[in-house]
Amino acid sequence: MGHGMADATEVTQDHDRFALRSTLLVPTPAERAYEVFTGNIADWWVTEYTWSGPGALAELGMEPRAGGMLYEIGPYGFRNDWGRVVIWDPPRRLVFTWQIGADRVPVPDPARASEVEVLFTSAGSGTLVEVTHRHFDRHGEAAEGYREALTAGWHELLSRFAATVTDRLT
Repeated sequence: MGHGMADATEVTQDHDRFALRSTLLVPTPAERAYEVFTGNIADWWVTEYTWSGPGALAELGMEPRAGGMLYEIGPYGFRNDWGRVVIWDPPRRLVFTWQIGADRVPVPDPARASEVEVLFTSAGSGTLVEVTHRHFDRHGEAAEGYREALTAGWHELLSRFAATVTDRLT
């Protein structure tokens, strides 16, 4: 593979073929982009991408600290944890485990989970947001198909994130 700029969903390097990267530029400072990404996740996450689903999802959140959980609360107060914050470094960097298997079953062991890193870099009056979802190989035989499915999933999520950030400017 070439070493030029990666397209929004290009697999970055051959030795990292179990990763995907998405990038977008949002017209807001890094502090605001980080805040919306982490603190307002329920405003932009696709509810079809939750266990509870549309209409049943009561809460979606991220505890704002290293060791904090990404979670959803569904019907009857039932809670599902999606992963754990590994690095909390506002407004520059966020890393969390993705403890959801390809079959949508929880993955309790973080050593068998993939990982998401989000970088927020000031770019003029806006922010470059780079999402790298890596270590799909930890999900076993379904890794390649799961990466492909989540490539489309992250595209949709980041489109909604960008729309949410932009809507709040007006």
